[in-house]
Amino acid sequence: MSEHTSLLSGEKKDDDNGSLRRRSFGSFSRFGPDVETSGVKPSGDSISNIPLVLEDWHRRSMSAQADEAGKTLSPHHKKGQSTGQLGLTQRNRARSFVQNIDGTMVSMTPVEMGRHELYEEVPFLAMSGLQRKEHSLSVAFSSYAAQLDTLETDEYMAATTGKHLNPEEKERRLSQMSLLLLDELEVDAITVTTPLIFAVLIASMLMFNMGYNISVMNAPEPFVFPGHSTSAWSMAVAAFCVGGPLGAVLAGQLADQRGRRGALMITTWLFILGGLVQALAPSLNIVIVGRAIIGVASGASTVLVPIYLGELAPPNLRGVLGTMTQFALVIGILVADLVGFVLANPTGWRYMFFLTSAMAFFQLLLTPFLLESPRWLLGRNANSNKARFIIKKLRGFRYDEEVETEVEHYLGASKSQSCNDSNDNSGGSSAKNPMLEMFQDKKVRLLVISTLVLQVANQFSGINAVFYYSGLFFDGVIENPLVGTTLMGAINVLATYVALLLMDKCGRRTLIMWSSAGMFVSCIVIVVSLNGYFSDMVALGAVASYVCFFEIGLGPIPWLIVAEMFEGKYVTAAMSISCQLNWACNFFVGLFFPYINKSLGAYSFGPFAIVLLLTFMFAWIYLPETQGTTPAELQAEMVKKNAGRSYHNMDIEGM
Repeated sequence: MSEHTSLLSGEKKDDDNGSLRRRSFGSFSRFGPDVETSGVKPSGDSISNIPLVLEDWHRRSMSAQADEAGKTLSPHHKKGQSTGQLGLTQRNRARSFVQNIDGTMVSMTPVEMGRHELYEEVPFLAMSGLQRKEHSLSVAFSSYAAQLDTLETDEYMAATTGKHLNPEEKERRLSQMSLLLLDELEVDAITVTTPLIFAVLIASMLMFNMGYNISVMNAPEPFVFPGHSTSAWSMAVAAFCVGGPLGAVLAGQLADQRGRRGALMITTWLFILGGLVQALAPSLNIVIVGRAIIGVASGASTVLVPIYLGELAPPNLRGVLGTMTQFALVIGILVADLVGFVLANPTGWRYMFFLTSAMAFFQLLLTPFLLESPRWLLGRNANSNKARFIIKKLRGFRYDEEVETEVEHYLGASKSQSCNDSNDNSGGSSAKNPMLEMFQDKKVRLLVISTLVLQVANQFSGINAVFYYSGLFFDGVIENPLVGTTLMGAINVLATYVALLLMDKCGRRTLIMWSSAGMFVSCIVIVVSLNGYFSDMVALGAVASYVCFFEIGLGPIPWLIVAEMFEGKYVTAAMSISCQLNWACNFFVGLFFPYINKSLGAYSFGPFAIVLLLTFMFAWIYLPETQGTTPAELQAEMVKKNAGRSYHNMDIEGM
């Protein structure tokens, strides 16, 4: 191997025995002995020419990547490939050193640095649609670290040989190191352990039960205590939304006091209790009580499930797990419709309600496999051995060093996503009110207002009027209303998948505008059809398109926008107020739609059309597009955040 090759790969021959060894901070830095004052500092200019082909490169097969990498090597580089010079197989875990602005030093490999960055920037929430942000962060850090690696290699070459890397060598190393680090960072997205699978299964069952109870009141309405009044049945449906906000509030308190696992078990028992109360109810009033209990459990689930899975999963898996729980919810809605074909009769409706308890009881049998959140345990005691044991099981680690590094990721991310300020002017420790802080910050205020407007639009668009009262709506439109209800449930599942694909390609503001516009047109077609200008089948198709357009925008985006656009320290507060407002609007829709339908008849979707038109106008004029989620934007933020740091021995090749 030539000297030029060894320098480029960061290796140097030992004078005594000719063996290869990596320059390290502890022995001899690539900057020589004066490492305390030397180092690579990030700058805007230094990363302005990151290869735009990185993402396309990453989508190729590994064999194609290796072949392409081999083509870029000069002949003497190819000779050294067998001994590991290329870096695609070399794993020496050489550590890099970061010198902070206060002079402290941190030792981590580039992969560990990248994971730490992901932990800090991705909120502890399992949210459908977060995949885009997760991948963009990985791409951004890979390019950022690769540029630092290339800059340091160039300085090392100049210091030892008097020659800088030529542009071709810089581009080659930059591309190879970016690809290598990106592959390492995204390993978490395909690594799933058995304890994590059980956690996802149990949490998904909670969301399935919630979805089931959203639609379970549709089919059996004519058979549950026949002769009930419209107001009594409306209250039975809306009681679900009365319990929802209460459950959301109690869930946060229980999760902090009893732990995430304890709160999930309490929620499971509430589903069991509520299902039994409904199934054994001697009157509709008792059904209302059971429905409210299930509402409490459902409201708690909407808070606990995203938090619990977000705190168990690595950052690159949180979006995927959020998508799985979203599918569990919509599949639960569909199953309730399908069960109605068998059990929606004078003797079977009680069994429909009992299925809620049966599913929750099965979930209870799996709770011995349910692990506590390591983040919660570390928040109570940073030295918790139990937290370390759980992390080792969740990640499949073999060594204590790996566990301790993961603990540091958790602790660092928890600190960065907290509103507690220990360096205030009074010199004491104070906990700021994140909601008040958000409204005081002009840059954040519009995001808060946008979030609240979208939560109102999410419910006042009328989507739950379809799921709560589709039997009432389809009565007279098709021969068997349950067929229409089931069709809407199936379309809802398919539309959720389509939405997942679109969220990776389209801006959030764009999706909101398409969603509200499509739903508005669908409402107009529904009203016109019900007035006899079009056939009933056109009305059915319009309802189907209405559901589809909801799922690609107004369904997921109001929640996703919180996780993507707010700083980590504001996410919890913004999600809390969003949840409360959403449940409140949900209650009004569930309670008053039967009266709206009775009063307006064929024009019952008119008020929803007005809300959708106003939503479109708001999105067009005021709603900001999601910022800071492209690799270039995220990389610019990294440069700004790390401007006061110096990097030593930034060695991606020897990770």
